[in-house]
Amino acid sequence: MKDELIGRIGIWGQRHYCYLKKHKPTVVSVMRMKGNLEAYLRDVDRDAQETYDNLIRQYAEIEGIGEELKQSDQMEWARRMNSIRSRVEEFLLEDQIHI
Repeated sequence: MKDELIGRIGIWGQRHYCYLKKHKPTVVSVMRMKGNLEAYLRDVDRDAQETYDNLIRQYAEIEGIGEELKQSDQMEWARRMNSIRSRVEEFLLEDQIHI
């Protein structure tokens, strides 16, 4: 199980794996020997994706970014949603993925 593992996990799991390889290679080696690295990374990926989706929804609701705005001003809707996505991604990378 080498880096072909990367193709079988999502982006959040991949990013966490890169962090582990760089900063905690012993942890990666031990998890590989025990055979639980891929399952762990899949769990990290799933949890991070769920958090990402929930936070996007919550921020959009709090900031009043809904279908009305999307229908009336698509550019403004896209700008504001991109801002939310950037903030949520930054939070996840620092808090859950540790990059």
